[in-house]
Amino acid sequence: MIRMTAAAIAAAIAATALAPAAAQEAHAPRRVLVALAHPDDELFMAPAIAALVREGAEVTLAYATQGDVGPGVSGMEKGAKLAAVRLGEARCSQKALGAQHLVSFNRGDGRMGIDVQTSGSAANQALGDFARIAPGFDLVLTWGPDGGYGHADHRMVSAFVTQSVQAVTGGTRPRLLYVGIPNGTLPPLPQMSSWATTDPELLSEGIAYTPADLAAATRAAQCHETQFDAYSRDGMMTMFDATIWRGKVHFRPAF
Repeated sequence: MIRMTAAAIAAAIAATALAPAAAQEAHAPRRVLVALAHPDDELFMAPAIAALVREGAEVTLAYATQGDVGPGVSGMEKGAKLAAVRLGEARCSQKALGAQHLVSFNRGDGRMGIDVQTSGSAANQALGDFARIAPGFDLVLTWGPDGGYGHADHRMVSAFVTQSVQAVTGGTRPRLLYVGIPNGTLPPLPQMSSWATTDPELLSEGIAYTPADLAAATRAAQCHETQFDAYSRDGMMTMFDATIWRGKVHFRPAF
């Protein structure tokens, strides 16, 4: 979760020069899986999701957990009620972005890094979930190994998805892309100072988006009221557009 004030957002945008992105376009896929840990994780590639839908892709958002231990700014107690609210927020975001499908495995928020090798653990079940569905897609988007800012659930979902895709044989293997932040493009916010960045040379693929796609991403951000205050929901997409993305969400191939 990132909390931002209006002044901080404005300063972040002003402090970062707008420059054209160098990544090349990802080829237009037919079926896309966006593999995530929690409701709201989709926001970090939201305009790319909207762009893929606009270009005719059939997009599925798949969440390993329902975010039942992350009350964010809501003050809600952890547990089933919070999970239900956050799943509703994810469905709102799905609608805003135009994604056709949403899958929630509900395997236990905060438990992806626990007893990974143990049969019946939340982690082991999530691995099985992604292994079961990944082969049916042309393109899979997920967190990189850094998990964005090191979140264990993000890191493990990246690992589960990578393991699942690398096991698919030959011509039926989907392309797997990790979302990334180019070096030197982080907004100058203390809350994001520890986020991982990537050498731009590795970010060789990108999904360009239009102003309409960015507007859809902003509507998606508005859905996650438990996780972000009003200032953050209003300004985060504009800030990411001006600093990190600059018209294109950046990805690197896993293989």
